[in-house]
Amino acid sequence: MIVSVGIDVVLVDRFAKALERTPMLADRLFTDSERMTSSGNPRSPESLAARFAAKEAVAKALGAPAGLRWHDCEVVTDPDGRPWLTVSGTVAAVAAERGVSRWHLSLSHDGGIASAMVVAEA
Repeated sequence: MIVSVGIDVVLVDRFAKALERTPMLADRLFTDSERMTSSGNPRSPESLAARFAAKEAVAKALGAPAGLRWHDCEVVTDPDGRPWLTVSGTVAAVAAERGVSRWHLSLSHDGGIASAMVVAEA
């Protein structure tokens, strides 16, 4: 059963400029594995913006409660390149309160916009 849906879009250029202005922002928003590709290279601004959109979409799906920590929601990639969500800590606690036991994630970026859609399922 679908509990909720969250969607977010991010302007890639604006996000990239924010990362340039605030060097520690990427560390605050993303885990080490989110910042790097499977081959060990830094992710592109488009890819990071899509991951940020995913975290925002998760927050929206949960009703945007205060106190969620960015690192408690992580976008991971399976061996086939498909993105998945793992949640822990603050995000997992709110998800459990809302009855969410499974997440579905879609990421996209094109034309300077990154987007994410999240479905929270019981």
